[in-house]
Amino acid sequence: MQPITQISSKEVYRNAWMTVREDVIRRPDGSTGIYGVVDKPSYALIIAIDDDRVALVEQFRYPLGERRWEFPQGTAPDRAELEPAELAVRELREETGLSAGSLMLLGSLDIAAGMSSQRGWVFVATDITEGDPDREHEEQDMHFAWFSRTRFEEMIRTGEVTDAQSIAAYGQLLLAERRQS
Repeated sequence: MQPITQISSKEVYRNAWMTVREDVIRRPDGSTGIYGVVDKPSYALIIAIDDDRVALVEQFRYPLGERRWEFPQGTAPDRAELEPAELAVRELREETGLSAGSLMLLGSLDIAAGMSSQRGWVFVATDITEGDPDREHEEQDMHFAWFSRTRFEEMIRTGEVTDAQSIAAYGQLLLAERRQS
């Protein structure tokens, strides 16, 4: 069966972080429809580990109307695409002030494949050096803290951590650790 194909595309919205487009598509059965797509650049998510602790940031997530703890993560400004490792180094330093002596790619994540083209790269950062964060204006309310891995897992179980990317990335870390043992 032939996949969905794009007949035409129209940008309906743009800002510094994303574009939204409306595509006219042809389905495998030949019928047509409309698909809305949010295009955002790739992001990097960083699991910084120091002994048995992981670094989390907390910030107000406007669409949810609530503060959330999550792993440091983000995109380059103005929808720019950077090399994943370069973006990871930048986001970790920017949000936490941390620098990593070692950065290892764990895998990738699709943020919301049913509506967005955005993909993420998951890194583990070790051999950590602390410094001062250099946050973007939108991140001025951000807080950074270390949590034991046991406490972080409890935060997932109790709903204190609900960020899907952070939870999925931690799953990738656990699988990688299991493979190494």
